[in-house]
Amino acid sequence: MKISDLSTDVAALLESHGVPEREVYLDSENSGLVFPEALQAMVQAYASGGQGHPSITHRKGWEAYETLLSATRTIAGALRCQPEDLVFTHSGTEANNLAITGLARAHTTRKKLIISDIEHLSVTFPAEQLQKEGYRVVTIPVDREGFVDHEFLAGQIDTDTLLVSVAPVNHEIGTVQDIRAMTELVKDRDAGVAVHLDSCDAFCKTELDLEKTGADLASISSHKIYGPKGAGALFVRDGTSLDPIIRGQLSTQKLWAGVENVPAIAGFAKAVELMQNNRDQYLAGMTQLRDNLISGITDTISDTLLNGPGGERRAPDNVNISFLNCEGEALTVEMSLKGVYVSSGSACTSRVLQPSHVLLAIRRRYEEAHGSILMKTTPFHTESDIEYVLTSFPDAVQRIRSLSPLKPGGGKHV
Repeated sequence: MKISDLSTDVAALLESHGVPEREVYLDSENSGLVFPEALQAMVQAYASGGQGHPSITHRKGWEAYETLLSATRTIAGALRCQPEDLVFTHSGTEANNLAITGLARAHTTRKKLIISDIEHLSVTFPAEQLQKEGYRVVTIPVDREGFVDHEFLAGQIDTDTLLVSVAPVNHEIGTVQDIRAMTELVKDRDAGVAVHLDSCDAFCKTELDLEKTGADLASISSHKIYGPKGAGALFVRDGTSLDPIIRGQLSTQKLWAGVENVPAIAGFAKAVELMQNNRDQYLAGMTQLRDNLISGITDTISDTLLNGPGGERRAPDNVNISFLNCEGEALTVEMSLKGVYVSSGSACTSRVLQPSHVLLAIRRRYEEAHGSILMKTTPFHTESDIEYVLTSFPDAVQRIRSLSPLKPGGGKHV
C-alpha cells in the first residue's frame, strides 16, 4: 500500500475516533510526555548554542560544542562516570546495537554471548544476527517474576564468553535485577568478560551508579526519562574496545559517525537535571500511583494477573496486568476511545499479533500474554488521572469480554 493511501486511512481513523473529553497518557514505554523545560532547552539550542556543527572551528561550531560539553557533564554526573566515557547516539536502540555488535567486531577470539530471556529486542536482535555469523548465544532463564538465574549464569561463564547483557530494569514487567551481584559474579569468574546493561528503563528511576556496578557498557535513552526523542547514549568504560558499526564523517566522537543531535542532547540533559533534582518527589509519586493502579484494577476486576514482582523489586513506574479472556489490542482501542492511552504487550511487537517474549519467559500462557496491558506512571500524572483510568477500565473490559468466545471463569487469578 502506498504512503498516500495510508495517510488517507489514518486521517479517516482519527476522524472516526473523535477527541475524548479527557486524556490520560500511560504509554511512556513507547514514547510520549516531555518535560516543558526539556522542550524549551531544545528550542533554545535550535535558536542559539546548538545551530552549528560541534566539530567545526567557527563561533557557531564552538557554541554547539559548548552546549554539547555542558550536556555531557550533566548526564555523566547522573551516571557517576567520566564525561569522556559517553558516546551519543540517537536512541537506546542504537546504543544497544553499538555495544553488542561493536564489541564483537573489536574482539574476534571469544565467540559466546550471554543475554537474559527477557531482554529488549534491540539486544536480542543484534545477538541473533551475530549468531548467524558464527557466535553462540546463550539465554539466561528467569523465574516467574523475571529475575535472572544467577546459578545458571555462573555455570555459563567460560574462556569463550565475550559478553553478558542484562537489563537492570525490565522494560515490560519492571523487574529490578541485582546488577551489582551479577556483575561481581561474572568478573569473579573471568575479568575479561564484558558486562553490558540496557539501562534505558533504569536510568534516573532506580539506583544506577556505574562506578559501583563495575559494568563495562551501559545504554540510556532520553525519551524514557521525559526528554525528547532523538537522543541516546552509550557508556563505554575506559579500556573497553569497540569498533564503529556505522561509517561516515566523524564529529566530536569516534564511535558514532555523523553530527550529534545537539538540541535533542540539550533536552536530554535538562530532563536528567529535572529527574535528579526532584528525584525523591517524583519517584515517590510515581510509585504511589503505580500501586493505586495495580490494586485498583486487580481488586475490582476479576480474572486479572499482575505480571512481574511487587513492591521495591518493581520499577516505580511499571504496571503490567493481563486481563484474561480479553484481547489486549482490542482493549487498547476501547480505552483509547475513553481517552486513556496504554499499550498491549511489547512495544516493538504491537503491530504484529504475537505474544510478548517477556511474558512467555515468565511462564505466562499465550492467552494470558495476549491479554496483557502495559502502563507507566510519570511525574505528570495526578491521583485524579488514575481515578479516571480506574473508572474507565471495568466497562471497557466487560465490553471486550462480552465479544470473546471464551467466558471468564469467575474469581481472580493469582
